[in-house]
Amino acid sequence: MIELIPAIDIIDGKCVRLSQGDYGSKKVYNENPVEVAKTFEAHGIRRLHVVDLDGAASHHIVNHRTLHALATQTSLEIDFGGGVKSDEDLQIAFDNGARMVTGGSIAVTHPERFLHWLTLYGSERIILGADVKERRIAVNGWKEESTCELLPFLEAYINKGVTQVICTDIACDGMLQGPSVALYEEILRHHPRLHLIASGGVSSMDDIHRLEAVGVPAVIFGKALYEGKITLEALSKLC
Repeated sequence: MIELIPAIDIIDGKCVRLSQGDYGSKKVYNENPVEVAKTFEAHGIRRLHVVDLDGAASHHIVNHRTLHALATQTSLEIDFGGGVKSDEDLQIAFDNGARMVTGGSIAVTHPERFLHWLTLYGSERIILGADVKERRIAVNGWKEESTCELLPFLEAYINKGVTQVICTDIACDGMLQGPSVALYEEILRHHPRLHLIASGGVSSMDDIHRLEAVGVPAVIFGKALYEGKITLEALSKLC
């Protein structure tokens, strides 16, 4: 069964969502992310994807206090990303309760550092973030597009020990128009044993079922839940 991972994106300590990574499109859904997380937990959700959007824009972790509150006031397993650029950032994330940390930009700009983290903490705790714009990896809060092509980028890191990848199609993110099912199918054809976590575009339970049908192991979703397109009651039947 596909793993369900709601997302909490944080700006100024608040639960927000963006569209296609545009900070100007910010919409605040709740002033208290812990309240949101507790509601998820009460409906059987076991894992949470937390993104420090302030951190992503600032190139260092900003909302570590919110991470700490989420980790200490719920039993959810948290994977954390956004602004993790240094060994100090990584330690702050783990010290404040992250079970796993996602490295995206750092894997492009400082691959030797990302590989050091992978060696030090293992593939169970270090996730590769592959945020894609027209099949190229985007970095620094999606503000910049790198020259890295998606499939070679994934293959290089999988060959070096990565087992978990969060792949977000930026064109779909926050748009509620459906995920890039064909893209995920293509990735899994090349890497059938990869723990691929689809992210971006989920608009309904049907989208989740479509991803499950093509073998995607896990899915991150946010806006559809906050906008009422998906209900926690429906999700609880799959937990």
